[in-house]
Amino acid sequence: MELESVTGGNPVVLLHGWPGLPSDYRALTPLLPGARVLIPTLAGFGTGYTRPIDTADATADSYARRLLSELDAHGVTSGVTIVGYDIGSRIAQSALRADPGRFIGAVLTPVYPGIGERAGAAEYAERFWYQHFHRTPLAAEFIDGDENNVASYLDWVWKQWSGPDAPQRHPHRDELIAAYRRPGAFHASIQWYTANRGYSGALPPIHTPTTILWPDADPLFPPTWADRIPEFFSTARTHFVAGCGHFLPVENPAALANAILHHTTA
Repeated sequence: MELESVTGGNPVVLLHGWPGLPSDYRALTPLLPGARVLIPTLAGFGTGYTRPIDTADATADSYARRLLSELDAHGVTSGVTIVGYDIGSRIAQSALRADPGRFIGAVLTPVYPGIGERAGAAEYAERFWYQHFHRTPLAAEFIDGDENNVASYLDWVWKQWSGPDAPQRHPHRDELIAAYRRPGAFHASIQWYTANRGYSGALPPIHTPTTILWPDADPLFPPTWADRIPEFFSTARTHFVAGCGHFLPVENPAALANAILHHTTA
């Protein structure tokens, strides 16, 4: 795991989702004047793919441990605001539980234990089937290393998960496809789904002041699933982002910037 650093003051760590890249935050960083922005390149995801990744190394806790070690190497040991969406949200939560004293705030988008077993309900099978598909050998066999199939699949994900006001194609589509089309890269990225199953668990609450941004047009996570946030975050405020789909940093970077600045300038 490597950190791309944009020099500045208060440290802000930005964790991307699947399928994503550090460039998911390209439009956000100019909106954080005075912050020291740190964007990890997550091993096994897109540009972070250099070799196959073991399932044991693909857990949220493993990513969090590597992140904390990398932050130590950069001398970033306190005053950190951590930000994550999709898988980045789960990694951030693991880091917050492992080393709460390092962080002064968190900004997260849907994916938290309170979603529980609801994502596995029959009525949501047409939305979450991809997770089961990713755990089969067929996913890599059909898609990995085939540029056309990678492009078609990532285009489908964008169209299905983005909101009504999003552009027809991912703004960094060519960059995204180039990163995930390399032989082995797609397969490595979906190891996450074998290593991290479900959204539930008996986890202790996070006490770091947290802002939950919940896109109201996210087809994967309906706003009603925000009902259990107080069980898992003792100091959290929830804001619903109108007209936004799953890819919040790409679709509405201004909403994300405002939430981050709430923590870094408090």
